[in-house]
Amino acid sequence: MRSLSKILLPVDFSERSVGAARYSRLLASQSQCELVLLHVVSPVPFQLGPVEMAGNTANELYRHQRESLERELDALRDAELAGVKVRTLLLEGDPATRIVEFAHREQVDLIVMPTHGYGPFRRFILGSNTAKVLHDADCPVWTGVHIADAPSQPMQLRHILCAVDLGPQSVKALAWAEWFRNLFGVRLTLMHVTAAGPEPADDTQEAWRANLRWSAERELRRVLAAASSEAELLVEAGEPSTAICAAAARLKAGLLVIGRGSAAGVFGRLRTNSYAIIRQSPCPVVSV
Repeated sequence: MRSLSKILLPVDFSERSVGAARYSRLLASQSQCELVLLHVVSPVPFQLGPVEMAGNTANELYRHQRESLERELDALRDAELAGVKVRTLLLEGDPATRIVEFAHREQVDLIVMPTHGYGPFRRFILGSNTAKVLHDADCPVWTGVHIADAPSQPMQLRHILCAVDLGPQSVKALAWAEWFRNLFGVRLTLMHVTAAGPEPADDTQEAWRANLRWSAERELRRVLAAASSEAELLVEAGEPSTAICAAAARLKAGLLVIGRGSAAGVFGRLRTNSYAIIRQSPCPVVSV
């Protein structure tokens, strides 16, 4: 059975980071795993700007900045992550690069991070950095535009929706969704969206839609068997991101699990539908 041994939580100290910390606390407390609280600071030359400064002054400023950031990490840990095993870490460099490098080196099982950053440290973790992490990380990434809305009290997930495109990542995505279902003891629905077709439909088009639905359900059962899952099945027609997010809202899903894909080239793992789903989802999204 799949397990979590290490979660990586990159933060920029914004409100969204607090929400991500609350979801991370939920996961870490349920799975009894280690949580790494990480902040990435830009190198000194990129922060001093055009003003030339003496080496000693620059070093002193950098030392004070690191001390301040370390205190910020400790404060966030104490305020939001009580009761779980936490390691704080401050790294220097490009945020997305350092996050992915650390995740690979430390064999992190899951990265939890917001999609955007605001506040005084907004330049450290922005939407573009989250997209880079989604593109490059080997492990699943838990994110979402509503991550800042995580309640301060302990959360309970009641329903998980797993949406698959029936491609190579489908079994892996469902396996993770099944693991989350077992972790929280909740309902799980496996969904696929077929092509909508023209409206109004004649008899031939209706037969085509029925055959498409039957084929999709057959493939979903294959995915269920491969992942040893007993999830409920849901097949709908329409535009994928719209249909999936509408289903998540209708089912009151607390978590949406999707596959990022494994295509090489310019778009890499993060496909167009995946990014649209993350932006529109009413709940956090785990991209596998």
